Amino acid sequence: MRSHSWNIQELPGLAPEFQQKLAECGIETTGQLLQRSRTISQRQSLARQLHLPLRYVNKWFALADLARIPSVGCQYNGLLLHAGIISVAQLIEVPLGTLHARLRRLQVATLQRSDLCPDPGQIAVWLKEARQLPAL
Repeated sequence: MRSHSWNIQELPGLAPEFQQKLAECGIETTGQLLQRSRTISQRQSLARQLHLPLRYVNKWFALADLARIPSVGCQYNGLLLHAGIISVAQLIEVPLGTLHARLRRLQVATLQRSDLCPDPGQIAVWLKEARQLPAL
């Protein structure tokens, strides 16, 4: 399975000024972001180059990693991150039932709605696709 790369503007919560700063560094896709920030030293260097705190680059890296999963993309990567999942590697370690319960609790806590939570079948697809991706 091939991982997906998205336009950097599609990352949730990425303000236009940060999109511009990344573009000035030649980063216009999530794939390019992953290439340029695979290691902690690369993320530190990029944070210095952008004149931003490292936590910003770490967050964007986590979102880009999760977006590699085709059925997660930029639609659900933020939900997973807010549920405490920071990488594809971590996602594949979480049992489906545990992940579904965690996502449901998050949806209820933040939106007071459980009907917006992805169903177990959809989460199973995420896990299957995640297991087929190459490690970073």
